[in-house]
Amino acid sequence: IDKTKAYYCLDCGICTGSCPVSRLDPNYSPRLTVERALVLGEGDVVCDPEIWSCLTCGTCNLRCPSTVDYTAFLREARSRARELGETGLCTHAEKIDAFLDLQLLPTYRRPASWLGRGAKVRKRSDTYYFAGCLPFLGVIFREIGFEGSAIGQAAVRLLNSLGIVPAIGEAEVCCGHDAYWTGEVDRVRDLARRNVAAIRQTGARRVVFSCPECYYMFKQVYPEIVGKLGFEPVFLLTLVAERLADAKRGGLGRGTMEAKVTYQDPCRLARFDQVIAEPRALLGAIPGLELAEMTRAGRDALCCGSSSWVSCSRVNKKIQVERLTEALATGAQTLVTACPKCNIHLRCALRDQDIAGTLEITDLVLLLARSMEAAPEGSGSAKIGSETGGPGGGEAKAAKAKT
Repeated sequence: IDKTKAYYCLDCGICTGSCPVSRLDPNYSPRLTVERALVLGEGDVVCDPEIWSCLTCGTCNLRCPSTVDYTAFLREARSRARELGETGLCTHAEKIDAFLDLQLLPTYRRPASWLGRGAKVRKRSDTYYFAGCLPFLGVIFREIGFEGSAIGQAAVRLLNSLGIVPAIGEAEVCCGHDAYWTGEVDRVRDLARRNVAAIRQTGARRVVFSCPECYYMFKQVYPEIVGKLGFEPVFLLTLVAERLADAKRGGLGRGTMEAKVTYQDPCRLARFDQVIAEPRALLGAIPGLELAEMTRAGRDALCCGSSSWVSCSRVNKKIQVERLTEALATGAQTLVTACPKCNIHLRCALRDQDIAGTLEITDLVLLLARSMEAAPEGSGSAKIGSETGGPGGGEAKAAKAKT
């Protein structure tokens, strides 16, 4: 209550009226959760299983007239609940926890085999690419067509197209996003320190992310845990969009992607980090691609319906079906997102639920890489303003790259 200034709550109910879960589940209400904490004490809230229903999407924070940080309030409540042995129900048969436990082993090293061929990396570089859990998630969710490693490979190839040969690290571990939002304070601290130490060993001054959740953790949470990082967190789509604008190019690649698409704004990217215009600018730069916006977009976009691999229920599925139906209503053939979680959750719902219509789901990084690589040789359109200075400058020409 004191940390999040929950006592500023006006009891107006805007948070509950805005909450995707509350609209479908009358048992859950952000307003009543805060009121109970204020009137009955924190103990009444931390032992309530409903605190694990929150998606931490941030819509309530955005609209609260008293600026109460409800997502932080829930995170603190979950942390207290864990101290009492209370947790949410882990989905996916504990596989997610199992691979996180693996990464916490002192001897853990991630082989670079996930990178495949065609992408250039180095052991040391001014720029580091943080793949996060993409290789693991690609294995766990391959049955629904999620290409985790392919997204990471495309991200590195995109950086190569910008004239950047990044470093990747075997000592890299999960960013700790899910542990952070489920109250596992000690685990997050361990992961943060190990990641920062691993990145510093490569000499990187800039770390590039293709996952919004990893970017959020490094930009907003890690400095509170580790202190000054010694490098700059940068989101990949922002970097590519800036380079496209600087180069004043009319487009990316050549017109081989005649299609109508719609874009799913990830919660961490749109509401927490305000990266909204850049993905749209990049979609608009792909020749032949038409963007059809959903009714709710940008900061008002509907969450993909699940968070941190806990308590996925019929309510979450209904939220996902609602979002997929909204996407189909645009007439788009493909739903594009920039978040692995959105990709996975919406694919899962598309497979399991009865939805009228056909919709493909893909990642914007994959689309961009394919578009740029489709450029004819000698046209120069496969590269956007290749770097000649600054972090990562001239890396493609300056050093022998390891494939």
